[in-house]
Amino acid sequence: MLACAAVPAMLVAGCSSDSGDKDPKDDASKSATTSPSPTVAPAKFAKLPEVCKTLPKKMVGDLVPHAKDEKGKTLPSANINESASCLWSGLDGFQYRQLTVSLKLFPSDVGLGTGDKRAAAYAKQQVEKAGTADGAKGAKTGATSGIGDEAQTVATTTKKDGDEFKNETVVSRTANVVVTVEYRGAGYEDAKPPKPEDLAKGAQKATKEVVLKVADANGAVAPDEGATGGDTGDGKTDDKADEADEKADDAKNGDKADAGKGARPAGN
Repeated sequence: MLACAAVPAMLVAGCSSDSGDKDPKDDASKSATTSPSPTVAPAKFAKLPEVCKTLPKKMVGDLVPHAKDEKGKTLPSANINESASCLWSGLDGFQYRQLTVSLKLFPSDVGLGTGDKRAAAYAKQQVEKAGTADGAKGAKTGATSGIGDEAQTVATTTKKDGDEFKNETVVSRTANVVVTVEYRGAGYEDAKPPKPEDLAKGAQKATKEVVLKVADANGAVAPDEGATGGDTGDGKTDDKADEADEKADDAKNGDKADAGKGARPAGN
């Protein structure tokens, strides 16, 4: 009887002893389930502006006289929400000008990095691409300030069908968006090609305006807005000037109409 009674006691003791042991695998699984998921800083900009509306009418007229289409030609894109380009071209006598504005937006991605980091890498690629486009050699590159978070300029000379083209490209990154402005020109027949410094000035002016439009589209403030907002050659002021001109014309037309109604015929 005593031997039989001892068996259950041993079993109970064994069970209580086992319950006190901890399995390392259990702790590992618990820590795995409670560890935070990888995160990445959100991108500043979530959308792009309408690319062909990034430059005011007056600026387009100054940079591309007699443009075929002042509203610009939207170039094909697989996803206009993340990549968009617009082209203006025109011939004024024997002077040809072509202006292209391209936008590229990079959202933040846990696997690929922040939008800013991805945009910076792409901007570098764009600079390298501009230096060799259309067989260009001896490209002159340099950093320029006051345009977005960072900007690079690329100046090249190329030939097409016997004509010499001067090309100026500005690649600017504003947060997670890359703005690329390509401005080129040629003098046909015996006309002289445009001066590189004039193209550089025009390309940088256009890039500043596009950077502002990117911020406006997202309800943000561009890094250089305070420095360029008062410039009568830049976008916001140009847009307001265009609107003011239109309102003034409407007012004049209205005054003429009222005057015509109140005037008496001659001889009465």
